Amino acid sequence: MGKTARFIQDWMLPGAIVLGVSLYFIYKAIPFFHPAGHILHNVVSEGQRVVIALLLFFQFVKISPHDFRFHRWHVAALVFQVLVFLGFAAIARFTGEGEIRILLECAMLCVICPTASAAGVITEKLGGSLAGAVSYVTLSNVAATLLIPLVIPMVRPSADLGFWAYVGHIALRVFPLLLLPGLLAWLIRYTMPRLQRKLMRLSQYAFYIWGVGLTLAMILATHALMLSNLSLGAVVCVVLVSLGCCALQFLVGRHASSDRSIQITGGQVLGQKNTGFLIWLGYNYMTPVTSVAGGLYAIWQNLFNSWQLYRKNQQT
Repeated sequence: MGKTARFIQDWMLPGAIVLGVSLYFIYKAIPFFHPAGHILHNVVSEGQRVVIALLLFFQFVKISPHDFRFHRWHVAALVFQVLVFLGFAAIARFTGEGEIRILLECAMLCVICPTASAAGVITEKLGGSLAGAVSYVTLSNVAATLLIPLVIPMVRPSADLGFWAYVGHIALRVFPLLLLPGLLAWLIRYTMPRLQRKLMRLSQYAFYIWGVGLTLAMILATHALMLSNLSLGAVVCVVLVSLGCCALQFLVGRHASSDRSIQITGGQVLGQKNTGFLIWLGYNYMTPVTSVAGGLYAIWQNLFNSWQLYRKNQQT
């Protein structure tokens, strides 16, 4: 790897965080753009969904359906996620309105949020298993698709939608994003092998696509934070909850096995979250303040990933 490429890889993630925050404040500082605010927000939000789909597509292109194998550590990681999520949800359900309930809701979303589509990209660069990572991405997204629509209406009932309409609304937002990239990638694999080989070569650029996705996520996160009107004390509490959830999940994932490759893979798939989905979910279905936790989680996980990539590059 050349010096320029290594420099970009080491600093792209912190740079994307700074760029995303800066773009939001540039927008706020130029009144000319304000009338188009709603349109710009939708462009950024949908643009991030496109990035997520592209990242999943390039990972599915590189692996065969036969590579999908679920191991005991997958089950252990998923059980941890589900039980902790249900525990926080049960406590929040019987907690009165206030900052404690908001913090519990932040924690439950940070835990159950499905694994990021970029987890396989980082896992592979760190020396983990791409197939193991993509298998868990699939597993965690399916679990989130089933659990989130069932549990969130119990914690935050909708005034506008019936229970099953609420369930369907959330499920339709999650599942196509997981299903369609995989189906398209495997259709190409078995019908256009020459194109599939070209796409495999292009998959090396997935890391840079992730940088674009992170920039968009930070624009949404900054927007959520600026609209939250949180007190300083509440902001500090949300910071600590998101940081604690991030550290806990990376730590638990790293102890999934004594095998080094599985440790790397387990840490990434349990700790690295689809924070764009977390922000969207909190903003639309929970207290909007909970979306701030998604933005902060994005910062913590990507600072940690930047450090891991830097250390890996120094070693090699």
